[in-house]
Amino acid sequence: MQAQVVSSEPKELSLSIKDTDIGILYIIQHELLKKSNIDFAGVIVKHPLTNECWMRITSSGKPIGEIKASTETAIKTAEELKKLFNSTIK
Repeated sequence: MQAQVVSSEPKELSLSIKDTDIGILYIIQHELLKKSNIDFAGVIVKHPLTNECWMRITSSGKPIGEIKASTETAIKTAEELKKLFNSTIK
């Protein structure tokens, strides 16, 4: 996965993310939208042949910090789900 900042302003951030599964970005988007200070969080597939996705966030806080926090929350949730599946299967 490769991420690059397309544009950055104090309340808005646009990212280009290559070589990723959009499902991961949808999970991060879901975590972002749970927050009250997020005005907009969107994810699109820029072009299916280039495997490039774009993510845009507008926030009353710092968008990059919001992405970081939401990503950490998504990772914790995935770890808990993995533990649940492993304990059920055994």
